[in-house]
Amino acid sequence: MKSIMFFLVLFPFVLMLGAADVEISGDYVEVRTADIYTGPCFANAEVGLTGREAILAWRVHEGSWQGVSVKGLSVVAVIQANATLGDLFAGEVDPARSILIVDAVANQPQQQALMSFAKSMAPDLLNKVIDIEVAPIDFQVGEHQNTTLRAGGVASMATRSLGHGDHLCGNEFVYYPPLSAVTAKPAFTLENEFRGEAFGTRWSSPSKKSAFVGKFVR
Repeated sequence: MKSIMFFLVLFPFVLMLGAADVEISGDYVEVRTADIYTGPCFANAEVGLTGREAILAWRVHEGSWQGVSVKGLSVVAVIQANATLGDLFAGEVDPARSILIVDAVANQPQQQALMSFAKSMAPDLLNKVIDIEVAPIDFQVGEHQNTTLRAGGVASMATRSLGHGDHLCGNEFVYYPPLSAVTAKPAFTLENEFRGEAFGTRWSSPSKKSAFVGKFVR
């Protein structure tokens, strides 16, 4: 009897401990309109002129956010700023404007959770959301940093790993860090296109060393 009473007393604390250990994790891809893996000479030629736009995508493998399971779901952020994103010497880039594309498979609570999660991953850049779209998201991650993203008819990207032929000046390094709190490596952008109407402008910026591919854990 004493052992049963001990279990009943201990059980709520076991549940609390399990909840505290729950993590949210998954894949991350980011593409920009300026090279992020480059040498200073190339970066100086782009800074202030390009790199004001970015597409960020998260795909959840496991976990919940704010008590809502979002396993298997994706969310995409499209960002446009008034200066080169990530440039430490550009001065104020906020308020950057952004749109969020939420997985059409998600129900209403899951959509709210995904938007909250995305804002927590890039709070400085997602504090002025001007449009929210619910659309099918096809986010595929393969080997060698090969990824593809199709977010409705609004945003798309594709990447591959960097190769020897991508080192033009021999002095390249990660010039700009990722825009989200993730662990990621630079990659080559095969496709980077935004076809939405929210910003009043569209872009296509392929064939650049302007991507990050990685993982997130919160």
